[in-house]
Amino acid sequence: MPTTPDRPDGRPAGPEDEFDATEAALSAARETVPVDARPASPERRAIRAAVPERGGRPSDDRETTVTAEPDGRPTVPLDNATRETVDLDRAALGRRPTVKLPGQRQPMPPAGRAPLAVAAGFATLWAALLSYLPVFAVVGLARTLEGAGGLGGAAQAGLAGWLLGHWVPIGTSIGPLALAPLLLTILATWRLNRAGLHVTRAIGARRSGSPGIALRVAAMIAVAYAILGWLAALVVDGPGTEVSAARAALNFFLLGLIASLVGALRGTDGLATLARRMPAPVRHGVRTGVVSALLLVAIGGALAGLSVAFGAGQAADMIAAYRTGVAGQAGITLLSLAYGANAAVWAASYLLGPGFLLGADSAVRLTEVSIGPLPTLPLLAGLPNGPVGAAGAVLLAVPVLVGMSAGWLLTRRLSHGRGHGAPKHPVQGGPVRPGEPPHHSAQAPWSRVIGAALIAGPVTGLVLGVLAWLSGGALGNGRLAEIGPVPWSVAVVATAVVGVSTTIGAAAARAFRAGPSRG
Repeated sequence: MPTTPDRPDGRPAGPEDEFDATEAALSAARETVPVDARPASPERRAIRAAVPERGGRPSDDRETTVTAEPDGRPTVPLDNATRETVDLDRAALGRRPTVKLPGQRQPMPPAGRAPLAVAAGFATLWAALLSYLPVFAVVGLARTLEGAGGLGGAAQAGLAGWLLGHWVPIGTSIGPLALAPLLLTILATWRLNRAGLHVTRAIGARRSGSPGIALRVAAMIAVAYAILGWLAALVVDGPGTEVSAARAALNFFLLGLIASLVGALRGTDGLATLARRMPAPVRHGVRTGVVSALLLVAIGGALAGLSVAFGAGQAADMIAAYRTGVAGQAGITLLSLAYGANAAVWAASYLLGPGFLLGADSAVRLTEVSIGPLPTLPLLAGLPNGPVGAAGAVLLAVPVLVGMSAGWLLTRRLSHGRGHGAPKHPVQGGPVRPGEPPHHSAQAPWSRVIGAALIAGPVTGLVLGVLAWLSGGALGNGRLAEIGPVPWSVAVVATAVVGVSTTIGAAAARAFRAGPSRG
């Protein structure tokens, strides 16, 4: 049970305290009679309580008077002699169990920010390892099962493939190998993008909105990545393989700078800052052009996959022709998959019309297929056997439909007020529900719609032209020295086709809009 603490002067608080009775009387008076601080009146009554001395004997000369305003309620005089007292057993109280309350947990000190050089170094090394290990695993497994060397040879061969994925030519006895597997390039780009994002968080620059910080992060990652590429080139360069260390450092620096800059801009919200500074037609036009290019590449990848699936029998015969065992056949299959991204870009060029090359004096187009002897790769089983017939017109309509769809999406985005700078005018008609903001007009200005659509065409051409250039290369000095689409041809055709079709789609959506969407 709770006990009354001792007085500050050391005297015990209990029934022997001379002030107990007075305090009890005051408490009882407060509970039964409202205290009135008004001046005394003759009608007030006095409640007197005798205060006992320390020995327990009552004292007549000490008394406490409490006055209360009568309000018609009966009052009862207090008699301290008849009140019961309770003797507290202090020994029993001392034996009662106690519970120790835990101390208040102190807040954790804020984590310190990592230095930029340290964070960039660790993030770049981790990104490089994650993009290199798959190549090393595949090459090492194939060489080990075939008895072609130990882990040292597998590590060097894996580094050569890793360098090739960064467009670093590998000099061999048959000529330079410069056809980069874009799937490996995509993996390296993705890891560098994540490295830029992680470094911005590590240095405390997340959501700072500063493009300058993002550029410094990307530059530091690019320098570290260039050093790794330079070291890898020095290891690979030797008898039978010639690699330029300077070329490797330059390629690694450029890829590291571009890929990590995108991730750093995402981490610092620098992309949003740059987007707000751009005019609305330019911003929406760039977005639409990039979406159109990626959509064309995706459709090209689907077409390439279907073509290989239809030629599955021929692909199986190609794999069996190597007679290298399970490990060798698995390696050939994985090699074909690594160049699957290249095939997607080539198929997009095929749909646009320019097509692609598979060696000197060769052409693979909708209207012409002329090729010579080719390497035995399962991926090549999806090549067309000749010019397409009536179905060719349907394939030529695919880029047009992609552009029109992109234009329609562009108009919807502008009409619904998404993005900065969207027009907002009250809608004529259309009830507004309680608690909802008023609807806004879906009538985007013609200048913004047409301007963004015209910008989308050159952006699509630029993106596809760069992808066509990156997807091509050489396999030696023979007739396979020219492989892939012609970049400038793809860029020009894509600009014209997508630019016109996007403008038509955007204008049609703007002219024949049924009405604003209701939220």
